[in-house]
Amino acid sequence: MNDNSLLGRTVRLVPLSTDHAEALFPSASDPDVWRWMPRPRPETVTQTHALLSRMIADPARRCFAVQRRDEGTVIGSTSLYDIDLADSRAEIGATWFDRSCWGGPYNTESKLLLFSHAFDDLRLARLALRTDNLNERSQQALTRLGLVYEGTLRSHMRRQDGTRRDSLYYSLLADEWPAVRDRLRARVIAKTTAPSGA
Repeated sequence: MNDNSLLGRTVRLVPLSTDHAEALFPSASDPDVWRWMPRPRPETVTQTHALLSRMIADPARRCFAVQRRDEGTVIGSTSLYDIDLADSRAEIGATWFDRSCWGGPYNTESKLLLFSHAFDDLRLARLALRTDNLNERSQQALTRLGLVYEGTLRSHMRRQDGTRRDSLYYSLLADEWPAVRDRLRARVIAKTTAPSGA
């Protein structure tokens, strides 16, 4: 196992590599998975490779592939980005999972591992996540994760269809982390012991 990997009960986050392009292409090219992403959906493995290469090249980003812990299958990706150690803050994004993993413990535990890395290893004071104002599923998920809604950046960026998107910002602070950590651990346990991961 890579020394920079983050290990949970059901997933392992390993440093992202362009070698993951083929495994990530089915989910990244799925229109439903990619619907709310602000960047173009890759249509080939080559385009997926180029996307991952750009992500990895960003010095203010730490990118991970998400693997099922039991068999090592790559099921998604997630990143810490806009990392600013001087101001002790970062954002989490570029997160996607194969549709077969929606509703299971994988996103919850991936966030638990990233939050832990950010607050316990990097000693950050603040994490932020943003989402499209039309993406109600994401907004509900962020609230369930224990993040606090901060506000909306109006007409923040252009969607792939050319329309303007408002971005809703959510955050988690270091002093809120212990309580959120306990809730997330309990959610992961519940999802891994419930029938069909529901």
